Amino acid sequence: MIRDFLRAIGQIGDARFRRVVWMGVGLALALLAAVYAGFVLLLQMVMPDTMTIPWIGEIGGLDTILSWGSAVLMIGLSVFLMIPVASAFTGLFLDRVVDAVEARHYPQLAPAKALPLSDQLIDSANFFAVLVVVNLIALVLFAFAGPIFPILFWGLNGFLLGREYFTLVAMRRLGRAGAKALRARHAGQIWLAGTLMAAPLSVPILNLVVPVLGVATFTHLYHRLNARQGA
Repeated sequence: MIRDFLRAIGQIGDARFRRVVWMGVGLALALLAAVYAGFVLLLQMVMPDTMTIPWIGEIGGLDTILSWGSAVLMIGLSVFLMIPVASAFTGLFLDRVVDAVEARHYPQLAPAKALPLSDQLIDSANFFAVLVVVNLIALVLFAFAGPIFPILFWGLNGFLLGREYFTLVAMRRLGRAGAKALRARHAGQIWLAGTLMAAPLSVPILNLVVPVLGVATFTHLYHRLNARQGA
């Protein structure tokens, strides 16, 4: 599994990898910026220009104060939200990453059947929704989990990331039913690989590159497990 990850890192300079990274980063940052802009606009619409507080008096510029406060909050939330956002967008470009890995490391294979765009959109939307819900729940649990929170956070996201990425990669050659069957037989390894991806996803900046490395890693993992299955 570590070898799979190292092989993925070794290809990070591939132009096709970089292209997907920049597209995923651009879309993810655009979405986060749109959410922030919408929140600030809502604050400006509902907050009064001034507010009178007993024993203090009139305070002005509340919308500006809250706008700056929301910017700090958004930076903090991005640690949680970048996982579903970046992962979902990268899922849309999964075929490009897998094709690059297979062209370099598995040139003997026949071209895989690309997943229909409609399936990719539906799978990415469902995956995004589940990850958002899970990470919002994790954010609530942050106050109660204490020192074990990182383990819970990485474990939950690792399970979901491993399940989704491995299935999408395997579906290209095995179909949905075959991918699910192979995933079920190696659920433990896939969960562990997903957790190894989830940990660096919680690190700002680094989390922008990890989804692509995750797809590449799961491509190697799929081929290794499938070859073992056929042996």
